[in-house]
Amino acid sequence: MTETRILGLLITDRIKEAGRTQLTLSKYSRIIRTRLGFHELNDNVCSRSGVIILHLVGKPEDWKMFEDELALIGGLEVQYMSFNYKRQGVMK
Repeated sequence: MTETRILGLLITDRIKEAGRTQLTLSKYSRIIRTRLGFHELNDNVCSRSGVIILHLVGKPEDWKMFEDELALIGGLEVQYMSFNYKRQGVMK
């Protein structure tokens, strides 16, 4: 069975937590296939909160270590989706 894991990170204070979050993302970059980040931005304000969506590859044990390390960062909420492919050849 092949599994695809998508992580969603809600950062409540981007300015305060950006450094530690980026260090953790860099440490686990080998298991991050896709990274999408966004926050509200207009002419008057750049939002302090933001969302990052990650598509993970590799082993579930590595995902767990990554998620556990992210959970230690204050002001960061982690949620995930998991998709399992039972048929051979559907997703490699």
